[in-house]
Amino acid sequence: MESGTDMVAIYQEPIDAEAVKARARELGIDLVGIADGQAMDAHPPDPDDPRRPMDISDYDADRVVVLGKRYTAGTTRLTRWDERHKYYNDELTLTALEEASLELVLWLEDRGYPALIVPPTHVDPMRHDGGTAGPIGPLLSLDHAAVEAGLGTLGLNGQLITPEFGPRVLLTAVLTSAPLAADAPMTQSLCLGPACGRCLLTCPADAVRHWDRDWAACERLRSPHGFADLAEHIGRIIDEPDPLRKKAMLRSKAQFDLWQSILRGSGVVTGCRRCQDVCPVGADYPALQDALEEIPEATADKVQRLAEMVRAEADGARPEAHARQQRWIGSPPAAGPED
Repeated sequence: MESGTDMVAIYQEPIDAEAVKARARELGIDLVGIADGQAMDAHPPDPDDPRRPMDISDYDADRVVVLGKRYTAGTTRLTRWDERHKYYNDELTLTALEEASLELVLWLEDRGYPALIVPPTHVDPMRHDGGTAGPIGPLLSLDHAAVEAGLGTLGLNGQLITPEFGPRVLLTAVLTSAPLAADAPMTQSLCLGPACGRCLLTCPADAVRHWDRDWAACERLRSPHGFADLAEHIGRIIDEPDPLRKKAMLRSKAQFDLWQSILRGSGVVTGCRRCQDVCPVGADYPALQDALEEIPEATADKVQRLAEMVRAEADGARPEAHARQQRWIGSPPAAGPED
C-alpha cells in the first residue's frame, strides 16, 4: 500500500531552484535566494527567543525562499527621515512584493508543493506584554534568512546589506516543502564597519551601536505612527479633562496622521530608513550619491564614538554582539576606505 508521502508525490511536478528563481523574477522580484530551513532551525539569531521556520510550519519549512524588492531611487533621494511621500511609496513597494510572494506561492502549489508567505509585517500579538516602548518582532528574522539564502551579510547596525542594492531592499519569505537546492551564505562581510559608520552618523534616533542596535529606540522612528504612537495618542485623549480640548485632539493633525497611516500602512509598516539610504555599499549607490553624501545628522559625539570603535577594532577588540552575530556578519569585515 502506498504511503501518504508517495500519494502526494504523484501530484508533484519536477521542480528545481532555478525554475523557482526564474518565476520570482518574472513576478518582479529583484533578489531571490533559497535558505536551508534546517540550518535556520539549528542557528536562530536569538537562542533565548528562537523564531525558526519549524515554529511556523511542521510540514512545509524545508526551504525558505527569500524575496527582495528594491526601494525606488526617487524615494531614497528624499533625505528627510519623516517624509510621508516616502512612507507611502515604500508601502506600495511592499504591497507589490507581497503580491508577488502570493503569486509565487500559488505557482508552487499548482505544481504540488504547499507553501506559505512570511511577510515582514506579521507579528505575534501573544508576545505583546502590554507596553508600548519596545518592538514586537516578526515571526522570522528576514534579514537573517536573507543571509542564510546567500543574498548578503549583516551590517554594523544589524541590517541586511546586499551587493546589488546595499540595504535598500524590502524582504518577504516563502516557506515550502519543494525539494530545492539551498544557496550558500556569503562568508565575507559586505559592511565596512566603523571605518565607514555612515549608518551611525545619520540615525535620527541615535540607535546604532557597535555591531548592534537599540531596537526599541529605532522602532519609534521606523514605525512612527505604529501601535505605540496610537496607544499613547488615545491615552492622552482619555486623560484630557477638558471636553473641548478632548474634541480638538480628535480633529488634530496627530489624529489625522494616525488615521491616514492605518488606512494605508504608511508610517506603520514603513517609516525611517535613513541608515539604509546612506549606506555606500551596493551597485546602485553611485546613482544616489549626490543626494545622500552629506549627512546633516552627524554630530561630534557620534564621530567620537565611531573613532573609539575603530580604535577598539584595531586592537582586536570587538563587542560580544559581533561574536553573537558573526555567522551573519561574516568575518573579517571588509576593510574601510583609505583616509
